Amino acid sequence: MGKAKAAVKPPTYGNLITVLSIDGGGIRGVIPGVILAFLESELQKLDGEEARIADYFDVIAGTSTGGLVTAMLTAPDEKNRPLFAAKDIKDFYLNECPKIFPQLSNPLLANVWKVIKAFAGPKYDGKYLHKIVKEKLGNTRLHQTLTNVVIPTFDIQLLQPTIFSSYKVKQNRSLDALLSDICIATSAAPTYLPAHYFETKDSEGKVKSFNLIDGGVAANNPALVAIGEVTKSITRGSPNFFPIKPIDHGRFLVISLGTGTPIQEGKYSAKEAAKWDLWGWLTGGGSTPLVDVFTQASAAMVDFYISAVYPALHSEKNYLRIQDDKLRGVVSFVDIATKNNLEDLVKVGEELLKKPVSRVNLESGIFEPLNNNETNEEALIRFAKLLSDEKRLRQTRSPSPKS
Repeated sequence: MGKAKAAVKPPTYGNLITVLSIDGGGIRGVIPGVILAFLESELQKLDGEEARIADYFDVIAGTSTGGLVTAMLTAPDEKNRPLFAAKDIKDFYLNECPKIFPQLSNPLLANVWKVIKAFAGPKYDGKYLHKIVKEKLGNTRLHQTLTNVVIPTFDIQLLQPTIFSSYKVKQNRSLDALLSDICIATSAAPTYLPAHYFETKDSEGKVKSFNLIDGGVAANNPALVAIGEVTKSITRGSPNFFPIKPIDHGRFLVISLGTGTPIQEGKYSAKEAAKWDLWGWLTGGGSTPLVDVFTQASAAMVDFYISAVYPALHSEKNYLRIQDDKLRGVVSFVDIATKNNLEDLVKVGEELLKKPVSRVNLESGIFEPLNNNETNEEALIRFAKLLSDEKRLRQTRSPSPKS
């Protein structure tokens, strides 16, 4: 099972294990797209115009729309370089999301159609999403990504998560699915897009069936899943991590990118929700409260955990979570793919760069600025230097230092 040439030398030659994580969130994936474009531009200032995100991270994890971004950053083109530069992600969302999530121009008709679709099946048929993802990713399989990836999905037949991981695929050939199938599956949000079925074969030719929906059901913030996959690989004695120990979590450098959440004063209220039946939980407030609740809950729990652990390891400066928890109005929706709303989401990403680095308050659940007055933009410049230095160190220590 041949693999594309790795874009990054293994951690055994460096001091850190580098992790990039991208949350789910539909069209709001344009927000981390803007942030990644800034990070990549800073890496290019340090290492040249050909520098790409995949050259610096040992593992990139993404759920739902984050899984699609992960694939865009790590799938190889005909020159064995990343298919997309980070700066191209924004334009992909601006151009393709209106076709993935087509909008009706008349608000009254839109509301009527929403009711009809809720009874008839998913809100969107997913046909254009399937088409564009297959067109862009072609026949690329999981084992061919330029760096390790971790993309969660959820199998509704087994009622358990299925994690498509570069670390697992080495032992389990049946996970070596087409990257396009993985992206379609992890994006199949209940009520929005149809569940995805596909098959693979293991090394003995045995067929494996997958019945998958959105990875946000399991891990809307996949940072902890990525750390877990690396830890298991270390435990199994992978030479890529020698002499790192499984408990050396202080050596993980983690950038975790959110896609924004509604302002915490409340998109919903208990008084309102107390009156909801199943229909209300599926359509209350013009959105899908049930989906919002479980995706935001899983994402928040991951951030709660890492925000508690990293200070205990004296490694706070190695963890950066960039998230806007104050989205208001239509920008908080995952599927309002109008030109104006998509452009507003780009502005959200640009403004987020200027905001102070914040950390979740473990008591209130609200993001609060740290005391060092560092902005997200300044933090990313600092992280770019750390990533560049780590890459150079590995190249120097590697038996074949030239990439």
